[in-house]
Amino acid sequence: MSPKTQQMINLYEMLPEEEQDLAYETLKRFVLAWDPDFTKVTPAERERIDRAEQSGFIPEEDIDWDDLSKYAE
Repeated sequence: MSPKTQQMINLYEMLPEEEQDLAYETLKRFVLAWDPDFTKVTPAERERIDRAEQSGFIPEEDIDWDDLSKYAE
């Protein structure tokens, strides 16, 4: 977790519960305005996706579910 994220959590936890709800809804609106379809990825997610794709990752739509033996190592 980044230092800035930890600071945000600490500030959030200082708020009364009602204000936490408001802060949560506000942050959710920011995120939805930035990425309404949840299609953007963070740098850490991009790194994990790239590693998976380079490691022999096979997209689900390319898998022959009737003959899984061809994917066994």
